[in-house]
Amino acid sequence: MKRIAKFHKVSYKQFKEGWTDTFGPENEKELQKIYENIELPQRATKGSAGYDFFSPLIFSLEPGETIKIPTGIRVEMEDNWVLKLYPRSGLGFKYRLQLNNSVGIIDSDYFYSDNEGHIFAKITNDSNEGKTMSIDLNEGFMQGIFVEYGITVDDDAAAIRNGGFGSTSEK
Repeated sequence: MKRIAKFHKVSYKQFKEGWTDTFGPENEKELQKIYENIELPQRATKGSAGYDFFSPLIFSLEPGETIKIPTGIRVEMEDNWVLKLYPRSGLGFKYRLQLNNSVGIIDSDYFYSDNEGHIFAKITNDSNEGKTMSIDLNEGFMQGIFVEYGITVDDDAAAIRNGGFGSTSEK
């Protein structure tokens, strides 16, 4: 098995910025506690492909509701690898939980962005059965799978990333 990546927390400053942008101002002591309790993603079993991402907050989503979650996590990985993010299988099956961008793609150079490569998840309870989804603190809600990729023989991309969502499509 290739060992190609390492998860880290973003800095407290970066987490606070992401949290405040998403949820508004928070009591400093409460926010520090939330930050300290962030768990790094991990696999549940030796045979698991996915690394579970754990929720830094308790929340419920009614059918059709959406939430953006600042995970407080970043990932450092070797070139030619990508981290693909999906809902946890059971949540997708029970509630049709969807990532709003279908599959999250975390590129290897995202780690070096000004936002420290802070991974956010925007998820929707797409249940058509009227089911409310509830997630507890530090419960797995999303999983990430590392995948190696190739490029075309005539590829000459040389740009350097500095940004988050959509920044690699800017010319």
